Amino acid sequence: MIRRPDYVKPGCTIGITAPSFGPSSEPYRSMYFVAKKKLEERGYKIAEGDTLFKNDGIGINTDPKVAAKELTEFYKRSDIDAIISAGGGELMNETIANVDFWALKDSKPKWYLGYSDNTNFIFPMVTIAEVQGIYGPCISGFAKKWELPEEDALSLLEGTKTEFSGYEKYLNPFIKDEESGEKPEEPVDYTTYNFDVPYEYNSRKELTSFLCDSKKAVKADPETEIGMQGILLGGCADVLANLVGTRFDNMKEFNKKYKDIIWVLEACDLTPMSYRRTIWNMREAGWFENAKGFVIGRPLAAFNQEMMGADHYNAVTDVVAGLGVPIIMDADIGHIDPMIPLVMGADAAVKVKGNDIRITYTK
Repeated sequence: MIRRPDYVKPGCTIGITAPSFGPSSEPYRSMYFVAKKKLEERGYKIAEGDTLFKNDGIGINTDPKVAAKELTEFYKRSDIDAIISAGGGELMNETIANVDFWALKDSKPKWYLGYSDNTNFIFPMVTIAEVQGIYGPCISGFAKKWELPEEDALSLLEGTKTEFSGYEKYLNPFIKDEESGEKPEEPVDYTTYNFDVPYEYNSRKELTSFLCDSKKAVKADPETEIGMQGILLGGCADVLANLVGTRFDNMKEFNKKYKDIIWVLEACDLTPMSYRRTIWNMREAGWFENAKGFVIGRPLAAFNQEMMGADHYNAVTDVVAGLGVPIIMDADIGHIDPMIPLVMGADAAVKVKGNDIRITYTK
């Protein structure tokens, strides 16, 4: 079975390490200290990695070998109870090239929290080391005023909640603030900046669901309840595409052992075309062999974009409809806030009706 780490509680130590991007520049540096204080006020001790404020890497916080060494040490240290990633990034694939996931199978399971580039660590931990991980906010995400999404992330670390719902509104980055006009941006002193404010959500969440019983994607009636049950697996599609066919691609063996998988995917920089190629690549590699359904987050770059007829909907539906399983799109997952934190590798039941999505962990 895919192992679940021990939950944490006030008094435990959370390690912060930077396997890809770290808070070495503003506003992330100031956000880190705000977030650290909030966690300390909740009762947690913080162990800072030496990589945290390094800035000597190329496209990455520091030398990937150094980052991998610290990440592995943090995971194995008995005095660190959980790990929260310092940030997302671009080149964590170079870090995991120096991580032995097969050896980590022998280590005591430990919660790892992060998203985006952190897919590079969470996905192999599930599919190779067989340990659950939390796809959710990195440390800077805890600098803002804690609302339901932040409390949900902590409830997963602390084991105090088993059912999670989608959120009513989201922050659409493509809606411009008409009041801003052409005013020049004033320099910001982030050391005195108030990060402790809620997001100003500007759009009501709308799920777009498809039933594929006929091997074609048919938009579901809002009154139709859609259900699926299986192991949550996935992350950032930008990252997963690069893992296909590498030594970190253990999906053939994973599919032999685990038969029901709910794929949870989101995209960051992919255009509608590159997004479609990515989903095709994963399908052709056999990754979706045991798919029971798909839960797809709002993609950042491709959201409501169109290229020669390709959009962020058919990038998925046209490629996987032939699998005959439900597809839920525009869910609260990924780079467009807010984000439902998810336990990758956990057994869960997903129910959707209209714009309501509920994820219940069953084991």
